[in-house]
Amino acid sequence: MRSKASFRGHPSHPALIPFPFAFLIGAFLFDLAGVWLGRPALWSTGAHLAVAGVIAGLIAAIPGTIDYKFTVPPNSTGKKRATKHALINISALVLFSLARWLRGDAGAEPATAILGIEGFGALALMAGGWMGGTLVNRNQIGVDHRYANAGKWQEEHVKAEPGSASVKVKGGLEVNQMKLVRAGEKRVVLGRTADGYVAFDDHCTHRGGSLADGVMMCGTVQCPWHGSQFDLSNGQVKAGPARNPIQVYRVERAGNELEIFGVSGSNS
Repeated sequence: MRSKASFRGHPSHPALIPFPFAFLIGAFLFDLAGVWLGRPALWSTGAHLAVAGVIAGLIAAIPGTIDYKFTVPPNSTGKKRATKHALINISALVLFSLARWLRGDAGAEPATAILGIEGFGALALMAGGWMGGTLVNRNQIGVDHRYANAGKWQEEHVKAEPGSASVKVKGGLEVNQMKLVRAGEKRVVLGRTADGYVAFDDHCTHRGGSLADGVMMCGTVQCPWHGSQFDLSNGQVKAGPARNPIQVYRVERAGNELEIFGVSGSNS
């Protein structure tokens, strides 16, 4: 059973992020200015912006959740950072929702406590934004970077037969091209070198970066996060900062397909 899907990153995610930031920060500033200047029209605008900001934040969280589940490499420093990023953003939405609920009527002047809650929410948003920027720039989440002749990003989902110690996948790759194979919770990279097909774990042994998202040239794969390089014939480190080798798997042709041995294909 196979299906094709791509979860490399969603352009809609960064495109949606400015809206909750603008609305919620604006809500706090309008409330603050309204109280400071004694102008009800300003704090009334702030109340409406808070509602719009929470709704926009929930909408932006949908592609963000998909990226968190499918794009961010598991068991990596990027996953830990993404978890903190999500918790901080959720906290910000909760704080602004609480402030709006305590306030009641949009025309009511926000009390000092409400302004304080919104202020903490604004600080949480800024912290979450900084962490989100780190995920994009350092962990390259959602970045569609390519190298010469890499081809388009490819994924294949496979389901192993009960008790099987191998999985069968489609080939169709050119030299120096890769694709991510998902066998249940297991992530394996299938690549093609000048010497034939190779398969290896989609997990850099340094910080857990996705090797399928890296660069493969001349029988070597390079992690996109910190540049560690591995020899695909044996998994050994060719260049650090990684110190431990990656797991490689035997690949054989099986009719019109390829069989990767040593992959259990656990579907837990």
